[in-house]
Amino acid sequence: MKFIKTTCFALALGASFFTSCNKPAESAAAPAAAEPSVKPEKMADALFAVMKGTRTAYTKHVIKNLGKEKKIIKPHEQWEDRENGVMLPAQMFRYARDLAMEQNPGFTYSLQSEWPINKQNAPKTPMEKEGLKYIGANPGKNFYGTEDLGGKKFYTAVYPDVAVSDACIDCHNDHKDSPRDDFAMGEVMGGVVIRIPMN
Repeated sequence: MKFIKTTCFALALGASFFTSCNKPAESAAAPAAAEPSVKPEKMADALFAVMKGTRTAYTKHVIKNLGKEKKIIKPHEQWEDRENGVMLPAQMFRYARDLAMEQNPGFTYSLQSEWPINKQNAPKTPMEKEGLKYIGANPGKNFYGTEDLGGKKFYTAVYPDVAVSDACIDCHNDHKDSPRDDFAMGEVMGGVVIRIPMN
């Protein structure tokens, strides 16, 4: 849990930095020079780097090393009901997201796929669908755009979610609810969708 809270803090801090950099200066004594600002693309890229690094470290050093190889822990969807159970990487990602969003309402991110095991992770908006198709067809590239949702404008970025461990591949290929059973190392399995409020 400490691992998740630390990750959340980093994400919330980054999102809050973005928000504060785009607000007008409140001090009357502030110089007339241009205010510092962070472009949404750069902010989204930085947030994704934290997300990717944390999830990759968890997958390789916790799930693969302590679970698949040393058999000390038991990664499973119903991890809370199992002795020595631990959450899967996608679950860790979701728990961290929920905690981060509590600290910074409006900022959202999610793990999605055109072949989701859990149907709630399927793309819903036209931009999510377009972004997932784009990153699948253009390896190594990200997708950026803006969209209006519920009367609010968001900067939306979609990043490739690549298989970084055989633990990821085995889990997806062997899962009874998986629409695909042929994922390979380094392949795009889905995407991370980040939304930053613009107003």
